Amino acid sequence: MVHGIMEDLEQEHEGVRWVVMGDDEYSMFFVEDIVDVLAKYDHNKYYYFGDQSEYILSNFWFSFDQGFGGAGFIMNIESCLRRYPFLNSADLITMVSIVDLGVGFTPLKGLRHLDMRGDISGLLSSHSKTPLLSLHHIDSIAPIFPLMDRAKSLRHFMKAAIMKAAKFDQSRLLQQIICHHRLSNWTFSVSWGYSVHIYEKIMPRSHLIKPIQTFKTWIKKPKSPPYYMFNTRPCTNDSCETPHVFFFKTIGKMKNKNEIWTTYFRSEAQGLPSNCSIDGDRPTNYVNKIQVYSPRAKRTEMDRCECCDIIHTSGSNKAKIKLRECFTNEKIA
Repeated sequence: MVHGIMEDLEQEHEGVRWVVMGDDEYSMFFVEDIVDVLAKYDHNKYYYFGDQSEYILSNFWFSFDQGFGGAGFIMNIESCLRRYPFLNSADLITMVSIVDLGVGFTPLKGLRHLDMRGDISGLLSSHSKTPLLSLHHIDSIAPIFPLMDRAKSLRHFMKAAIMKAAKFDQSRLLQQIICHHRLSNWTFSVSWGYSVHIYEKIMPRSHLIKPIQTFKTWIKKPKSPPYYMFNTRPCTNDSCETPHVFFFKTIGKMKNKNEIWTTYFRSEAQGLPSNCSIDGDRPTNYVNKIQVYSPRAKRTEMDRCECCDIIHTSGSNKAKIKLRECFTNEKIA
């Protein structure tokens, strides 16, 4: 990999400012978001961008200060020397060569290596507040849409879901927006272009930004935690803590309005006994479709998440969510 970088950089490429490297396994890059992020940096300076593995032991075994190539890393250095024949990881060799040039590692959280197994819907539904830049190991995890087989899930992912949503608005892709319907005592958590969760109680954003641990460790589970480079929430049988899950289905633009709509349908019944209401009635069970309306304008700043308003009539099988910028002192709790 290091020689490949050197050969590429030694060639003359008019107008090229950055070199982006990724594994030849199943990796996906969201180029528009990458361009927007890199535009904030001076390409005449030395940078080594990447992200760590989500699995804490992978970073321990190799380095906490390297970009893992599956998720991709980005450089604008002029040379990278290979002087470490005893190292057996291309990512690690690249890192130590760059460090020897005096260049530090700059993490970009939107580069997702996905060093985990099983159902990653919990992670994708609580993506960090940063533009999505890449996804790796898509072929090694369980279907992203859990009720579909792998082939159908990948087709839906590529043609109808995230990749189609990306064509409309990459800046909001997987961005988590949380709002409350206090009349019903519900909390909605939107992962734009992927999923919507409804909780049967008011829950603060500080809790919901932690992914539900629907996934498993990359290799055999260590004897004791921590397992990941981020905090997680456990799966639970508490119906107040377990969301009703809806997955992305369709997307379009509103005629005569400066809005994009995305539609999400219920995955399956939650199937847990209610302990969130006194009379045992669960109006959330009636909801099977959610429509989210977002501005067409691309979000250029990520210093703060968006907020939203919910339109829902008790007993209705539909709910509407309208995204907007948060008010100055608005609290999502």
